[in-house]
Amino acid sequence: MRDPILYSFRRCPYAMRARLALYVRRRSVELREVVLRDKPEDMRAVSPKATVPVLVLETGEVIDESLDIMTWAWPDGLDAEAAAIIAQFDGPFKHHLDRYKYASRFDADPSFHRDQAVAILDGLVLRQNWLSGLDPGFVDYAILPFIRQFRIADPVWFDETMPRPDLRDWLFRFLDLPAFEACMKKYPAWQQGQPGIRFP
Repeated sequence: MRDPILYSFRRCPYAMRARLALYVRRRSVELREVVLRDKPEDMRAVSPKATVPVLVLETGEVIDESLDIMTWAWPDGLDAEAAAIIAQFDGPFKHHLDRYKYASRFDADPSFHRDQAVAILDGLVLRQNWLSGLDPGFVDYAILPFIRQFRIADPVWFDETMPRPDLRDWLFRFLDLPAFEACMKKYPAWQQGQPGIRFP
C-alpha cells in the first residue's frame, strides 16, 4: 500500500507544523513540495481551496487543515488546554503577526501589533523547557512555527529586547531540534506525474 500524499510548502508555518507532527510520530508520507504561484492540478483537484498542507490518505480521504493533519498523526496529543492555546495563536496572534510583519500591506502600525502579539506570548507558561514539560509536545510544535515568523519580522529586537527571554530561549531550543532541521530540508518542487519524496 502506498504512503499518504502530503502537499506542502517548506516555509508555510501551517505546513511546517503538519510536517513536524508527521516527523515526530514517524508517520511516513510521500512529500510533494509545492510552488505556491503554480499550484499543481492534482492538489487543486483533491482540495479546491488549494492551500497547503493537504494530506491525501490511502483511502482517498483528504485532510486539508494543518491541525487535523497533526491530530491524524498524533491523535492523543491535543487536549483542551492545548486546543485553547492553539486557538489564541491561530486567531489573535496570527492577526497581529501579519500586521507586524507586513505592516505596509495592511497599512498598520507595526509597533502596536508587535505589542499585542507580545501580550499573547506573555500568557504562555513553560513547564520546564517546554509548554508540555521536559519534552516538546503537540502544542509546542503547533505554535512555534508562528513564533519563528514573529522573530523573523525583527530578529534584533526579538533577540535583544523581547521582554520574555525564557520564550526567546524556548524558540532557540526549537530551532536546534533535529525535527526542525529535518522539516526544513529543501526539496525540489514536485512535478506533475512524478513521484514525490518519502518523508520522514
